[in-house]
Parts: sequence; C-alpha cells; structure tokens
Amino acid sequence: MEKEILAGCLRQERHWQYKLYEKYKDGMYTILVRMLNSEEDAADALQDAFIQVFRSLPGFRGESTLGAWIKTIVIRAGLARQKNPVFFESLDSAIDIADPLEWDQNLTGEYLEKGIRKLPEGYRNVFLLVEVEGYSHKEAGELLKIAPGTSKSQLFQSKRLLQKILKDLME
Repeated sequence: MEKEILAGCLRQERHWQYKLYEKYKDGMYTILVRMLNSEEDAADALQDAFIQVFRSLPGFRGESTLGAWIKTIVIRAGLARQKNPVFFESLDSAIDIADPLEWDQNLTGEYLEKGIRKLPEGYRNVFLLVEVEGYSHKEAGELLKIAPGTSKSQLFQSKRLLQKILKDLME
C-alpha cells in the first residue's frame, strides 16, 4: 500500500497525498508537541513539514522507510521553530551525578509527559530523539548539529534533570 501511496503522491494526486498525510500525521504531531511544548506551534510545524515532504518526495531514494524519512523532515521543522534547539543549560548543583538513576514505582505516562515537557529545549530534544524516537547518538547529533559525545552527555544530564523534575511533580 505504501508504494501505491508514494506513486500517487509523485503524480501529485490529492487523494494519495491525503492518504499519506492521514497515515503519518498523528505520530508526527505527537513528536512535534513534545518538542515544541505547544499544540499550536506543533500544528504549524506539521503543516510546514508536510509541504516540505510533498516538495521533496521526488528526491526520496528509499534508503530508509518512508516513515523514517518523513520523521526526519518533521523533526527538522520542529527544530526550526525552536528558539534554542541545542542550547544546553547547566544542571543545578543539587543533582548528585554519583547517585544512580531511580524512577518512582508510581510513575505514570502522564507524569513522564509533564516532566519531559519541563526539560529545557536542548535536553528535551536529545532525550526525545534518543530515548523516545530511538535515534542513535550519531543520528541525533547530525540532526542537532552536535557531536555524538555531546549527545551522550546531554542525554545523561537530561535524565538527571528529568529525575529531579519528576520527583518534584510527584511530591
């Protein structure tokens, strides 16, 4: 079915473009809401991203899945809307880096989502790309224009900060 959708989109047939949009919009919108902390900004970025998808489809070489290719475009659209997409704040000295990470047994998806949304943009981007979306540090670094080692460091720091945020939220 995906090949049929792709062929129809390449012929610029609205029906197939709509099918492609419908297939991917919810997942891509979720990524953008998490990145941008705003449903309105996420909707705008999603629209921008799909315009770019349809313009760029003739250049899609099939080196990855269509969904992965679209996700990269969506993430770039989200990053373009952020004020400081790779600005990393230093952590509060109250977080002891020697302590192992511990997650509360009562942690729910709702608390985790709230905690992620409270992370500064740079930390949130690395956390979302690596931990939620499954990108490697190399891939995340390429998207964020940082070194893989920086991605690893920022992921470590984001987890520390997220742990502190979640502890505060659950108290």
